[in-house]
Amino acid sequence: MPINHLEHFLIQTDDIERTCDWYVRVLGFRIGPSPDFRFPVKWLYLGEQDVIHVCEGGAAVSEARKRYLGQQSADLRGSGVIDHVAFRCTGLDETLARLAAAGVDFNERQVDNEALYQLFLFDPNGVKVELNFAAAEATGRRATVTAADLPS
Repeated sequence: MPINHLEHFLIQTDDIERTCDWYVRVLGFRIGPSPDFRFPVKWLYLGEQDVIHVCEGGAAVSEARKRYLGQQSADLRGSGVIDHVAFRCTGLDETLARLAAAGVDFNERQVDNEALYQLFLFDPNGVKVELNFAAAEATGRRATVTAADLPS
């Protein structure tokens, strides 16, 4: 299961615009293309790489967000606002076998317009980890939830 690089982290907030503005104005990120997850999200880029994903957080997040990402924290301040850390990977079949052998539970998701097949799992500390694979590696598989299936 080769992990190629840290892909992004997600910050949950009650003010997406203010959060994005800060990262753009203060740290030099830029707002770029974001997929349609059927819930509010903005991706912030350094160069051509999306590095920070910003989405709604708190107790009143949409059902679409809860169904797709889940929600381990309703925090809007402190380190609890980091929802997950994501890695780009290769070797989906090998990874699925490795997770099964280790007895690790995971959820399968797919973002159709990003051509990603995703696995979400938790480390021993309850930190959500996202493993992203090219959708081509998932030929013949169907994620339990796809963004396209969520209500707009």
